[in-house]
Amino acid sequence: MPTPLYDALRALAGAGPLRLDMPGHHGAPLPGEFPWPSGLDFTENGATGNLYGDEPDAIQAAEALWAGRFGFDSCLFLTGGSTQGIHTGLALLAGAGGAAAIDRGSHRAVYHALALLGLTPHFLPRPWLGQEGVAGPLEPESVEQALSAHPEIKTVCITSPTYYGVLSDIPAIAAVCHAHGAKLMVDGAHGAHLPFLGYAGYQAADVVVMSAHKTLPAPGQSALLFANGFPLTELQRWGSVYGSSSPSYVFMAALDAVRDYMEGEGTARYRQAVRCVDGLRARWPALRARDGLSLDPARLTLTSPGGFALAEALRRRGVYPEMADTGHVACICTCADGAADFDRLERALAETSLTGPCAQIPPPPEPPPAALSPRQALFAPREAVPLADSAGRIAACQIAPYPPGVPVVAPGEVIQKKYLAYLREIGYNNESVTVIR
Repeated sequence: MPTPLYDALRALAGAGPLRLDMPGHHGAPLPGEFPWPSGLDFTENGATGNLYGDEPDAIQAAEALWAGRFGFDSCLFLTGGSTQGIHTGLALLAGAGGAAAIDRGSHRAVYHALALLGLTPHFLPRPWLGQEGVAGPLEPESVEQALSAHPEIKTVCITSPTYYGVLSDIPAIAAVCHAHGAKLMVDGAHGAHLPFLGYAGYQAADVVVMSAHKTLPAPGQSALLFANGFPLTELQRWGSVYGSSSPSYVFMAALDAVRDYMEGEGTARYRQAVRCVDGLRARWPALRARDGLSLDPARLTLTSPGGFALAEALRRRGVYPEMADTGHVACICTCADGAADFDRLERALAETSLTGPCAQIPPPPEPPPAALSPRQALFAPREAVPLADSAGRIAACQIAPYPPGVPVVAPGEVIQKKYLAYLREIGYNNESVTVIR
């Protein structure tokens, strides 16, 4: 019988690609020499523990080691990725039917959580960095303005780092939130490696979600939910609502082994990778840290007058970046990448002649008016129509081109002609859009 997916993956793996995307293990063996997948693939059997159980067990002991290492009161293992963590965290902090201040550039999982919980969003804007062609860090002043104007908001949700590696000042934002009696949740899906490199900013937040599989040598979907001021039982309560009742023990065991690996060899290898990234940033056009702009030290975001063409040229040379847009190519560099891998990337870049200044990218327009709540938009009947014919319709999904990764139109908002003109200007090439019927 045919096995098309298995055969395609085996063929790609056999070609020996340089994987600069997720999962962060980049095809290397997992720490602990895992007998993947069957050897450790157990279920709750009386000896293995219970992810959502009341009794102390090996799972809770492993979670406590993560919480202690990262400076949090509690940690819950996630086997449904950061999506599960985002839903869990917002349910924990915001409950149902209230209001929340939301980073406009949030992952679609945040928008889905808004709908499922019936939350009213108040969007937080980010400044536009014209030279870099990306949205900048979220400013504490924006959070202050939102909380002062809407005292009913008791939950703030931001993303740090962004896909491009832009970091926001989490302690400063947390201080603003706490001064207003609000809680701060951070989508740190791309930042699980940062505390191992000495970054302590996450500890100021109340809830943080991290995808181990994105930047650590962990299998896909393995993630972590951290909290201050909440016991593990509360994380379990909401985690069980959004997660499978049959969580993968292989994923959970991998999280345990990855933390142990990162305590020693993994962190040393990560620091070596950071030095290599520093060298590439110095020799090739890329986003660089500057006054007022902090970057993930391991994220290599190359700039180009033609980002899509550069990404395709790299793929033809067996190098697979994580993401490309009009003016950038983002590479997830991890402890799985050694000097030989970075040399291979640099040789491929030298052969392309496609790096250079970032393509001119206009800033995103102000958000359009909302005609429906996120919940109404999620559950309303929908249909696909040509994007060019969608003016006046209500979006049923995010229209979020890269760049900037910020929704031009969010679910429930009205698609107006000026937004279609902006999408044409930045080269957005989706031919259809899902709208409310």
